[in-house]
Amino acid sequence: MANTNVFAFAESRGGELRRAALEAVTAARGVADSTGGQVHAMLAGGAGIGALAAKLAACGADVVLVLENAGFANYNPEALAATIAARLSTGGYRAAVFIASAQGRDLAPRVAAKCQLPIAADVTEFSVGADAVTVKHPGYTGKIIQSFTLRAATAVLSLRPGAVLPKESAKPGTVEQVTSAIDPSSARVVVTSTVRSEGAKLDLGEAPVIVSGGRGLRESGNFKLVEDLAAAFGNAAVGATRAVTDEGWRPHSDQIGQTGRLVSPQLYIACGISGAIQHLAGMRTSKTIVAINRDKEAPIFKVADYGIVGDVLEILPVLTAAVKEAKKGA
Repeated sequence: MANTNVFAFAESRGGELRRAALEAVTAARGVADSTGGQVHAMLAGGAGIGALAAKLAACGADVVLVLENAGFANYNPEALAATIAARLSTGGYRAAVFIASAQGRDLAPRVAAKCQLPIAADVTEFSVGADAVTVKHPGYTGKIIQSFTLRAATAVLSLRPGAVLPKESAKPGTVEQVTSAIDPSSARVVVTSTVRSEGAKLDLGEAPVIVSGGRGLRESGNFKLVEDLAAAFGNAAVGATRAVTDEGWRPHSDQIGQTGRLVSPQLYIACGISGAIQHLAGMRTSKTIVAINRDKEAPIFKVADYGIVGDVLEILPVLTAAVKEAKKGA
């Protein structure tokens, strides 16, 4: 059987689909359209998880593999990896697509190891040919873009969050019930619960807009200006540099950069951020970057699509008012 179909892992949490699920299916649809195959999306969770299958079909899943079991109410890496590996071993898959979220970064290598398949992690671009998969990956903290070629019947791809924008490509979405390859309760590692950050309105990995602040804000109290701008957008999350989180101005969960979160939102607004290479490594693949800084020579302007040279404390209130006014007329 020719390898033309594409597998996609549809990530969920708390009985709800993550944005990563729609990104994975959309990316897989693009591959399947080039190979002439189908997209098979696996959705795992507790009771009722199968009700989300229609959302995956809307993004291009021809077949939704529903793994509904109380043992998957929380992330079960061992049982999931074993089940996905068993599915891939049946053949017919040109690629297996994951998103490099926290869960995807853990799961994709497990699957690749079990199946002894090559894996390309944290990919920002890819193309699939008859005998090879070519991918692009930021290297050396984003200073270069590396190209790799995977020559194998099946390739495992882990895509950077935001590298693919979810879009509708409706398919019938046939549902196929599947069972776990191993007893979930026998797993050596058990996730008992998932704790969400207090007061978090929107996860950095899910947000289409991120407003991020650095030391140029001068003191922690001025982060209120960043929060106000994010609130004005209505669909924005607040991020920060490592220097800011180390100072205790923001929780470490807000940190964006080489040792923090990797993000690729549609819009990234850097407020008072100079642009150290470690920070750029975490956000330079954003679709549009706006930088606000008093120093016109700041490195952030080298990657920014739009730059505003000036005092961030004066500019942010004006920008917030403008966004609110624009939203009124929308």
